[in-house]
Parts: sequence; C-alpha cells; structure tokens
Amino acid sequence: MNFSKKIVYKHIAYLFSCAIFFIFTSCEEDLTKKNGNNSKNFPSQIINNANIVQRDSGFVILKAKAPIIEKYELIDSPYTVAKKGIDIEFFDKKKPKIPGTIKAKYAKFYDYKKFYEAKGNVRITTNEGQKFAMQSVYWDQVKKRIYTKDTVYVTMEDGSTLVGANGMTAKDDFSEYTFYNNSGDFNSKRLSENKK
Repeated sequence: MNFSKKIVYKHIAYLFSCAIFFIFTSCEEDLTKKNGNNSKNFPSQIINNANIVQRDSGFVILKAKAPIIEKYELIDSPYTVAKKGIDIEFFDKKKPKIPGTIKAKYAKFYDYKKFYEAKGNVRITTNEGQKFAMQSVYWDQVKKRIYTKDTVYVTMEDGSTLVGANGMTAKDDFSEYTFYNNSGDFNSKRLSENKK
C-alpha cells in the first residue's frame, strides 16, 4: 500500500506541476496579447523651445520657432505637430535678405505625404510684402500648391485689399494665385499691368 500511495503522490505532483506550467504559460500569452494592442500613437521625440534651421546647399531656406514640437514616428503615417503654435521664416534665393513669414496657432506635417497644414489665425507675409490672413491653409509640397477653402483677406504691398470669400489656390511661391468669389479694393493700375 505504501508503494501505491507513492505512485499516487507522484502522479498528483506531476499533474500539479503541469497545471502550474499551463497557468503561467496562458498568463504570459494574455500579457503579450494585451501589450500588442497598446496604442503607438505617442511622441517619439519632443522638442521644447524649438529653433530649427533648414538649409539647402548651404543656403538657409527655412527658420522655424515653436514652444513645443512633437514627432510621432512609431505609427503607419508619421507626422510632426506644433500644438502651441509656430513661427516660420522662409527664404527665396532671389531675395535672400527679405524672408517671407508664416504664423499659426497650430501646425502639422505629414512626413511621407510631404503635406503641411496650419490652423488658427494663420498669417502669411511674402517676401514681396503681400499679407494673407485666414483660419487654415494647406500646402502640398509635392504638387507645390497652397490652398484653403476659408475666407482669405489679402493686403497688397501698395495697400490695396482683396477678399476671397470661398478660399484660394496658389503656387507655393505665391507667384500665381486664384481667389474664389472675390471682392475688394484693388489698384486698377496693377490690374492693367497684369494683363500685359
């Protein structure tokens, strides 16, 4: 009888150890499944008091300042965002000493698409002195087009004004632009010069 009790205890001990093994294994699997579902939409880089300078062949093409810039790189469509506003100076090789500016309360850049958006009291000043005011603007860097569907208020360097009630599209260097449903106080001399 002692012999049969030892065999029974060995079987119970064996079954007990197997049960513990399977319990721990199943717990580990649950943890990995749980961790795999966690969101990866968190910033991989955070820059406080950002002061960024971008160059092309030694020529400064852009200077940007922002209280905070966050880069989201761990997701399928990486992007960079300035949630507390941004102030950008952009330089043209034709007039390198006179920068154009863009100011907005919020900006976002989609890395792969090369697509920018700026929102909230957007102000653009070209290096020619034209001033654009709107609530949002989008820049497709690949197509070299800027557009908005918001009302656009424009003040030209000569003081004339123009309102595009249904937005505008423009080349990204503002050499050409189209306003939709526009009105304003525009210099007639300038209109005749543009027709030539």
